[in-house]
Amino acid sequence: MARRRPSVVHGLVVVDKEPGLTSHDVVARLRRRLGERRVGHSGTLDPDATGVLLVGVGRATRLLRFLTALPKTYTTEIVFGSTTDTLDDSGRVTATFDMGVPDVRAVAEAAASLTGSIEQIPPMVSAVRVEGRRLHEMAREGLEVERRARPVEVHRFDVEPTSDPMVWRAEVECGSGTYVRVLGADLGERLGGGAHIRRLRRTAIGSFGEDEAAPLEVAPLLPVEELMRDYPRLEVGTDVATDVGHGRSVAVPGGFDAAGPVGIFGPHGGLLAVYERDGDTLRPVVVLAPA
Repeated sequence: MARRRPSVVHGLVVVDKEPGLTSHDVVARLRRRLGERRVGHSGTLDPDATGVLLVGVGRATRLLRFLTALPKTYTTEIVFGSTTDTLDDSGRVTATFDMGVPDVRAVAEAAASLTGSIEQIPPMVSAVRVEGRRLHEMAREGLEVERRARPVEVHRFDVEPTSDPMVWRAEVECGSGTYVRVLGADLGERLGGGAHIRRLRRTAIGSFGEDEAAPLEVAPLLPVEELMRDYPRLEVGTDVATDVGHGRSVAVPGGFDAAGPVGIFGPHGGLLAVYERDGDTLRPVVVLAPA
């Protein structure tokens, strides 16, 4: 039996996802385009949504957890006066409300109350698993199950009116696991009625913005090193690089005060591993095989 040829394709693709594609569609197409089976994304984007989707290829898939942890920024429109079963405009209207024209100050205060450390109930259309099944799979069967509220971080929830008094523009910066559609629904409820969102777009994941995202068919493959650009960087010499390559813990250099994940780079600039600090020691989290 012929031996499988080792992969030589590694890196990061910053995709500007178009509407109608699922995140899994993007992964499947990149597998075919790049001829590499090991492809994964750092966080699902709804089929109707557009914007930044980070995709790891080859060895880079081992680092996707660090991209998932980065803050995300979204823009959307919040439509007051009606709710839907999907919390966005793709769903069936479940209720309408005579809310009157939302007051600017009241909307701003309600949005402010939904920032910081808050709790959200995952929507039935999410990929969260309950008793081993994804919620969106059960929703397609017409089921609705009880979901536990989860803690999330909303760093910023800015709202402004549009020419339509019942439609407001919003920009949200949040932590991983936050559902913008739930923010829209909760905002409508706090104003004494209901709301749903439309035109959701992810404009950034950490420092990866829509200005460097490209359509799926032409998005370039960036070096593996790009995956850790939002984290502290530590360059080491040949002797320490050898220890890192064997997954050994190393001493924290004098003057290095970073916490959390740290990208360890070798004397020639290549990413060797990701370590985390434990007191005066750096311990391995992911050690990359040589390219």
